[in-house]
Amino acid sequence: MAEIRWDIKRSADIYRQILDARLKFWISTGKIKPGEVVVWRSGFSGWRRPEELEELIPYFRRYEKGQLRKLKRRKLARKALPEKTQIKNILIIDDEKDLCQLLGDTLSSRGYNVESANTRREAMSSLKSRLPDLVFLDLKLPDGDGLRLLSCIKKINPSTAVNIISAYGTEEVRDEAKKLGAYGFIDKPFSEETILRSIRELRKMGIS
Repeated sequence: MAEIRWDIKRSADIYRQILDARLKFWISTGKIKPGEVVVWRSGFSGWRRPEELEELIPYFRRYEKGQLRKLKRRKLARKALPEKTQIKNILIIDDEKDLCQLLGDTLSSRGYNVESANTRREAMSSLKSRLPDLVFLDLKLPDGDGLRLLSCIKKINPSTAVNIISAYGTEEVRDEAKKLGAYGFIDKPFSEETILRSIRELRKMGIS
């Protein structure tokens, strides 16, 4: 079956021909939004707005649904955020010792009390000795699942803010983490500034 090709115009002086699959992908991901372009292919009586074409409308709706899911996650994050909690003690839970060391040094140099754990067992022991105000939690631990540990953390102390740090951030995992009480989700690899910005965002939401 031959691939359908579309002609696309963003303005009078921009013209491009693209494959059907690419046009639908651009619409689904928001690269093309309603009112931005006109399209044409054989069978049409001239240039048309893609948001008015029956075969393309579902892809605009897919993008809209994705945006609604993101909005919902942000609202859940705000609800999950404890009020009037100070961030002084931070626990880093990750099986990468070098990452824990580097992140720990960064946060310690800024006045935070930092502890780290490389396994679920070490994390539980640390939680029993001192409750952290903020946890950076990896989802892949050698002796357990990070989401189950997240649930345990919120049961032990609901006011503890938890930011997930992971290289496995699928939509399903992100949604489940939010439902279990995680405040944020930070994709690996991340920068020092990303971590510090996540703490600043917590402060803006009422964390000091």
